[in-house]
This record gives sequence, C-alpha cells and structure tokens, in this order.
Amino acid sequence: MINGKSILALGALAVSLGLAGSPLFAADGPFTPSEKHELRNDRREVRQDRHEVRLDRKEKRGDRRELKGDRRELYRDRRELRRDIKSGASKEEIARDLNEIHQDRGEIASDRAELKSDVKELKGDKQERRQDRREFRRDVKDALKN
Repeated sequence: MINGKSILALGALAVSLGLAGSPLFAADGPFTPSEKHELRNDRREVRQDRHEVRLDRKEKRGDRRELKGDRRELYRDRRELRRDIKSGASKEEIARDLNEIHQDRGEIASDRAELKSDVKELKGDKQERRQDRREFRRDVKDALKN
C-alpha cells in the first residue's frame, strides 16, 4: 500500500513537472513570421519613443536656459531703471526702461508657458514609451507561449 501511494505520488510529481516545463519547450520552436514582424515593430516603437524623450529633454534644457537669460535681462533692465531714476534721466528714458521691463516680463511668461507644455509633452512621451514596452513584453510572452 505504501509502495502504491509513493508510486502514485511520484507519478503526480512527474506529471506536474512535465506540465510546468511545457512552456519552456514551446519556446524552442521558431517564431512565426507575423510574430517576428510584430516584435520588430514593437522594438522600433520603443526605440522611437526613447529618441523622442531624449529630444524633448534637450529642448526643455534649452528652454530653461532661455528663461534664465530672460530673467538676467529683466534684472539688468531694472537696475538700469534704478540708475536712471537716481541720476535724474528724462521721462522718455524712464518710459523706455519701463517698456523694456514689460517686454521682459512677457518673454518670461511665454517661456514659462512653453516650458510647461514641454513638460506635459515629455510626460506623454514617457507614458507612450512605457505603454510600448508593456506591449512589447506582452508580445514576447505571447510569442513564447505559442
């Protein structure tokens, strides 16, 4: 009786190991052409998304530099206005300085808006890249199962 139970247990163990290892043996078969095409396309999408994210980061850095430069220019114009007021410059000179300051503020506001849109675009590209990676992994798993 004990021998029968142990033989039955060994048989059940062998069957479970065989079933657990069957997906590994399925992976030995060649991929179908449609699966290869889909995987290649997914790789291309992931690579393209990575490239877009890289470009967006470079663009964002350039926008930050531009914003920093506009802030410096605003600082210089304010300092010039203070000097003109101290030295008793004409009203036209002061009005010109105030106009320059107003323009600089407008540039800074547009730079901030542009930077904000770049951040949104970068987030979207990263999300798309994540989604493409998930799709690629899912396709690989499906290809290996079949």
